[in-house]
Parts: sequence; structure tokens; C-alpha cells
Amino acid sequence: MSPAAGLRERKKLETHRTLATIAVRLVGERGLDQVTVEDIAAEAGVSARTFFNYFASKEDSVVIAYADYAERSHRLIDRLTAQPRELGARDALVAVIRDDLAEIDAERDEWLTRIRIIKENPGLTLRAMSLNSEAVQPTVAAIARRSGTDPAKDVYPSLVLSAVGAAINAALMLWRDLDGKRPLLEIFDEAVAALAGGLADPH
Repeated sequence: MSPAAGLRERKKLETHRTLATIAVRLVGERGLDQVTVEDIAAEAGVSARTFFNYFASKEDSVVIAYADYAERSHRLIDRLTAQPRELGARDALVAVIRDDLAEIDAERDEWLTRIRIIKENPGLTLRAMSLNSEAVQPTVAAIARRSGTDPAKDVYPSLVLSAVGAAINAALMLWRDLDGKRPLLEIFDEAVAALAGGLADPH
């Protein structure tokens, strides 16, 4: 990629992030139905037409935080594959997810608002679930390769992803309920430890 092309790509990513951040802030302040595409575009200093170069809808601008969402899913697979071989499939996936959750932790206020908005709007919940589902099959396949299992015959790779996914969701929900007063990574690590302990009663 030439320097000029690289600069254009960075500018596109920055514009997408700006629009997504503004969308979350405005919807958090006013409610989803009280914010228009024109409101978001005007706040960002771009036209509504430019907005639609980045998002298919107002709803997507709330849910899709990063312009390279699909590429990030592919990179997750690459990062999982690149984890040290001495790590088992579950621990390798946890290591990768921890990096992603650290990024969310660093953008705490925006993500707390985003998660709350998604929870309060069933249509956004369905959209988020649809986006996440696109990464399921390739991630299961990567876990299977790492663990030497066959996802068509063995439950293990799907179970690993489901278990770690449950830990992510539980951590995010508690983090939201605590209004981010505890680090997300700390809560996630507790959830993973509970899974590793077979979900035995803590007391």
C-alpha cells in the first residue's frame, strides 16, 4: 500500500470512529428514536451522504464500533493461530479475547453507553447478535485445528467458544451493572477462573 493509500485508509477509519462515537453519545443522551442520521452527520461535520458511505443505517452506527469489523474478526483467527503452541485451545482464545476486552476497558464510557443502548433496544440486540454470529464458524474451525478435533464430529471446539463467549457476556453485563467501577478484564478473569474450576460454588 502506498503512503497516500495508507493515509486515505487511516482517514476512513478515523471518520468511521468519529461517527460511531457521536452516534453513541447522541443516542445515549436523547434515545434512539430521537436521533437522526442528519443529527449524527452534522455533529461530525459531514453530509448525510457521507454517513451512508460508512453505515447502512443509524442503528449500525451505534452497534458497529470499528470500520474494520470484518477484518478484526479475521485477525482474531490469525491471533488465535499465532498463540504459543503450549497454550491449549481455551487458554489461547482467552489470551486473544483479553486483548480485545482491554481495548473496551480503555474506552469505558463509550462502551458502557453502547452496551446500555443495545440492551434497551431489541432491534440493536438482534443486530449485534447477527454480527457476532458471523465469526462463530471460522473461530470454531480455528479452535478445532488447534485442538486436533473435528467440528463436524466433536463437540469440543464449539463448547470452548460457547464457554468463553459466556464468560465474555457475563463479564460485560456485570461490568455494565457496576457502571465500570471494576476493570472489565478483572471480571472476565474471574469468569474464566470459575469455568476452569468447573463452576463449583465459590463458598
